[in-house]
Amino acid sequence: MFELQAVARGSAARAGVLHTAHGTIETPAFMPVGTQASVKGLTPGDLYSVGASCILSNTYHLWLRPGSELIANAGGLHAFMGWEQSILTDSGGFQIFSLAHLVEIDDGGAAFVSHLDGEPRTLSPETAMDVQAMLASDIAMQLDVCAPYPCPPTQLREAADRTNRWAERSLATKRAPGQLVFGIVQGGVDPDLRAECARVQSDLPFDGYGIGGLSVGEPRELTWPALEAVCDSLPETRPRYLMGVGAPSDIVEAISRGVDLFDCVLPTRLGRHGAALTADGQMDLRRAEHAKRDVPLDPSCDCIACTNFEIGYLHHLVRAGEDLGRSLVSLHNIRFLTRLASAARLAILDGRCP
Repeated sequence: MFELQAVARGSAARAGVLHTAHGTIETPAFMPVGTQASVKGLTPGDLYSVGASCILSNTYHLWLRPGSELIANAGGLHAFMGWEQSILTDSGGFQIFSLAHLVEIDDGGAAFVSHLDGEPRTLSPETAMDVQAMLASDIAMQLDVCAPYPCPPTQLREAADRTNRWAERSLATKRAPGQLVFGIVQGGVDPDLRAECARVQSDLPFDGYGIGGLSVGEPRELTWPALEAVCDSLPETRPRYLMGVGAPSDIVEAISRGVDLFDCVLPTRLGRHGAALTADGQMDLRRAEHAKRDVPLDPSCDCIACTNFEIGYLHHLVRAGEDLGRSLVSLHNIRFLTRLASAARLAILDGRCP
């Protein structure tokens, strides 16, 4: 269930609370990505410490390895990975998109060859839901078709219409007890098609809605009109999740347009390469100029990287290839985004634009 608590004056920015079987998610919220039942380099305790209330895992990858039946026998994804709060599982639609040269898609689903062992597989809307039921995630996503950018209008229309047809089949498939199911709005950067798809999805009894197919290489000046068309056409009473977007400036722009939830691999990917998110932009900790800096990354940040260590030490760890450096910077980056979302929430609750 989603409770809309406030809308900022002069803006579409919203604050709310999403209740799941494993707790509450105060929105706006950023969700770290743990594709294969692990947020790279971080423990569940690390994630609790930086305010993560929900993490994302991936149906496609977990279905292939270690297998959804194994995870079900372990007690579900929460028990398997030792995470007690909410989990959202993506359906595998983006993986179909990223493996396009290996995939054949028709109304039945996506036929592909496993990148792990060469085994032929077919991921249908029903299979995606069955796998997510075995994983017992708190939020399951329908299977969708993500069109590339750019693509011909006929291809964009076909992907959007197929996603909408798959939405109905996804809802007709049995879910795990207490599991929420989100639809996905496609339509590329065509605002009219986006609005049409959002209206189709709104007529279906989903618990929330993902907004897919953005941040796939399109110019940002095309992203925002498409996003606005979606948010203007979705019901106010259900949460909106912009999939795969995590740059700080993009999060702020999307919150102002009415988005509630975000996920992205950006903070951990940057962390593994020694890049830290700061209020002044990304800081490349590999640069020699940071070797003697005896100040924290961010004096206002309460993560362990900022409260226990100085920039010079983080620089040393990154340059030396130490795993601790990658983990600390990743942890800081996630905290940067959870703090950003929390600050936006407080502003909205106070009636201000974030």
